[in-house]
Amino acid sequence: MNINLTLLGQMIVFVIFVWFTKKYVWTPIINALDERRARIVNGLAAAEKGQQAQSVGEEKAKQIIAEAKSQAAEILTKAEKRGSEIVDEAKDGAKQEGDRILASARGEIDKEINMAKEQLRGQVAALSIQGAAKILSREVDASVHADMLDDLAAKL
Repeated sequence: MNINLTLLGQMIVFVIFVWFTKKYVWTPIINALDERRARIVNGLAAAEKGQQAQSVGEEKAKQIIAEAKSQAAEILTKAEKRGSEIVDEAKDGAKQEGDRILASARGEIDKEINMAKEQLRGQVAALSIQGAAKILSREVDASVHADMLDDLAAKL
């Protein structure tokens, strides 16, 4: 065995081994690594976009919640204002109804007072006639002296 020939044979086998490894082993491994790197980069980009979308969504949700709170406060203010208006309207209506009832009652009282005065005048006139009849010791005729009795009743 010749060392040179062995060395030359080993070199040829090594070159064939390197060529075979490069063509059938190394290239598919590199391609798989490149594909995996691309998927990782895409995944990271998608995750970053997702985080950005999440923060935009959270901001939008905060804005919507703030608007909802504002609208709720506005609705509550309007409801309180309307409630106050209804109470004021009811008070005004009750006051007007009370005034009307009071005026009606005063009218009835005045009417009753006038009727009582008229009855009292009639009774006073009758008592006056009886008193005058006793004083004069004779009877006074109400139909004959109607003018005089009316005048007396008017003065009373």
